[in-house]
Amino acid sequence: MSQPAALTDLILERLAPFPRSHFLSAGDLNPATMPPLLDLADAFVDFNRQSSKSLDLMRGRTVMNLFFENSTRTSASFEIAAKRLGADVTALSPRTSSTAKGETLIDTAATLNAMKPDVLVVRHGASGAAALLSQKVGCAVVNAGDGRHEHPTQALLDLLSLRRAFGDVGGLTVAICGDIAHSRVARSNVSMLSMMGARVRLIGPPTLVPGDADRWGCEVFHDMREGLKGCDVVMMLRLQLERMEGALVPS
Repeated sequence: MSQPAALTDLILERLAPFPRSHFLSAGDLNPATMPPLLDLADAFVDFNRQSSKSLDLMRGRTVMNLFFENSTRTSASFEIAAKRLGADVTALSPRTSSTAKGETLIDTAATLNAMKPDVLVVRHGASGAAALLSQKVGCAVVNAGDGRHEHPTQALLDLLSLRRAFGDVGGLTVAICGDIAHSRVARSNVSMLSMMGARVRLIGPPTLVPGDADRWGCEVFHDMREGLKGCDVVMMLRLQLERMEGALVPS
């Protein structure tokens, strides 16, 4: 059997139903459902390096990408992934849609729902927007980042990268550093890493660490040298200027 055919068979063997109707947060997964999903993603890493990267797993399905916030990597990744799986893809920009004329998110949901998409991928600046849409449409909703809430698909990607580098995430000490207060990626990573047995540390100045972070099940440090001692992995976060209100750091 050729390598491309073998990889395709491996992917088909690892397909399994997603445990929920939507993927809105890290809490939609659990320690039992995470490994098979990562195994499937691992198989796709090699598949995506082939010269031929086309499957028909989603033939006849329609995926709509609805991004209310600027995005390069996430929007392109979802679009390319859907196309490689054989889906029809439509990318909607709010700047050129009726939301620019004052249409509400609920109005938009009703309009899109009438078009009968199969998957709606949503990025929005308001926390809870993806969950709200999931209640108003008849298709699956995937959260591609909502406000300061969560970014579960990014956390899955980070988890896959760590597993490929270390073999096992359990037992790793991972430091997440920087603007944790405004980071939806940090929240999803804390949840998923803890779920898989990693020890998570949060490092940042008091103004950039949530006041309830000590209840996240993490160690909290405000001194970077102290927080980084003994860590296996360091995740650096940029300042989320688009979600900040006021000056939270000296410069």
